[in-house]
Amino acid sequence: MIEVRPGGRRRIDRVLDPAYVRGLAELSLEQLRARRDEAAQEETDLSYLRRLLHARIDIVRAEQERRRSGGSSIVDQLATILSDNALRPARGSGRHQQLEPSRAGEYRRQAEALVGNADLTDVGALSDAKLAGTLEDYRGEEASVSLRRREVQDVVDQLNAEIAARYARGSANVDDLLAAERAEDS
Repeated sequence: MIEVRPGGRRRIDRVLDPAYVRGLAELSLEQLRARRDEAAQEETDLSYLRRLLHARIDIVRAEQERRRSGGSSIVDQLATILSDNALRPARGSGRHQQLEPSRAGEYRRQAEALVGNADLTDVGALSDAKLAGTLEDYRGEEASVSLRRREVQDVVDQLNAEIAARYARGSANVDDLLAAERAEDS
């Protein structure tokens, strides 16, 4: 489960601290964008972990179905299972992610650690009970990740709303933003 530690040093601890979105009107536009970008990166990382968990859930469910129906080896179905996961419509409040996950390796290890000694490279060797337990572990973690992701999305939305309000009031200018981007590219 993804826990948020008040006063913690991790990015998720900062982003989900209520102080992160308190007093937004007093922040400079640059500070708002920096916070929004940090929160968006956390959302991207959580989305990546969620996709990893969905793939693992699909593998376990496919093995359970194979056992019920007496179908062919899960290895024979793996490409289809994983491509179905990638092509399926997004579950939840999906958003276009422009960023790359910054902690992909860490999240892969976290997803694998959930099953302890259960090795998904040979799901056929797991007992029915171990397979069911593994599925429940993955589902629980996916629910936790989804909850935190929605909370982070709320933070991103609040930051975007403040930025948009400044443009609507005229206190922020698109020309200034474009000039700043050109200066960064130089």
